[in-house]
Amino acid sequence: MTIDTIGSASQPRPAADRTPDAGVAQGTVRVPATALDTVAAVKAPAAVPSLDQVSHAVSQLNKSAQAKSQGLEFSIDNDSKRTVVKVIDQTTKEVLRQIPTPEALEIAKSLESKSGTGLLIQQTA
Repeated sequence: MTIDTIGSASQPRPAADRTPDAGVAQGTVRVPATALDTVAAVKAPAAVPSLDQVSHAVSQLNKSAQAKSQGLEFSIDNDSKRTVVKVIDQTTKEVLRQIPTPEALEIAKSLESKSGTGLLIQQTA
């Protein structure tokens, strides 16, 4: 698959210049999926990965050179078991942005807590 710049969008490249997709053999034609195939793929139950599988994927992401060069750090929040992505300044090692935010993680923990209170505000009069 090739991606053209916006400037070249009005002038498509000749078919001879295009490279075939990685999964398609040279000389074969890819048939588009039918509407039923697409609906079945979307509605099919997704396999839920285990916590060990997610932890392994997160460690692999953190080891990748691209994540390190971009200042990305991946982790799993211990309480909510949600994946957290942090954008870190390379020079100061300061966290520039976190997705989801610490506040959003606290809200999620509060809503999912076993105590049943579901209170979002911890304030007394």
